Amino acid sequence: MDKRIVLASASPRRRELLGKMGVRFDILVSDVDESFDGAPQDGVREIACRKARAVFSMAQDAVVIGADTLVVIDGCALGKPKDRADAKRMLQALSGREHDVYTGVCVIDADGEQARVERTGVVFRPLTDEEIETYLDTDEPYDKAGAYAIQGLASAFIEGFNGSYENVVGFPVDTVAEMLANITTDKK
Repeated sequence: MDKRIVLASASPRRRELLGKMGVRFDILVSDVDESFDGAPQDGVREIACRKARAVFSMAQDAVVIGADTLVVIDGCALGKPKDRADAKRMLQALSGREHDVYTGVCVIDADGEQARVERTGVVFRPLTDEEIETYLDTDEPYDKAGAYAIQGLASAFIEGFNGSYENVVGFPVDTVAEMLANITTDKK
């Protein structure tokens, strides 16, 4: 792709995954309201688009990629924990259960906007209080939706998943690649 690509995210995980796709890109971070009303899958789409639109207003010569991820259990969205007690509450809720991870992706360029939502089901094994406390003693849970990182120490908590692993990390690479290819294809 000849156009400049900008990732509208400060997430090191998104940066790493986009880089592994062989895409050269810049990073511009937006400071948008991440609150929403309605279904979590609609919320992640809207927040991803808010992020992409805010950055596109600063980089209209670029293709801008925005993304947002939520962990959802019993219809309740779990964003990033506010503190240790909030992270503990989230991990206790996930223990021994299946939950959904939704990532919204929005790609914007001068010709328009595309938005998609990917879902992955994740199953946690039952966790002991000691395992939760030990995990909370690390830095890992505090800047992650649902208070865990599937690619980190919390990988030991996962019994299985159905869908895209990268989606749970926060950046569904297959979806992003397809959206970027649509931009290239549409212009020919």
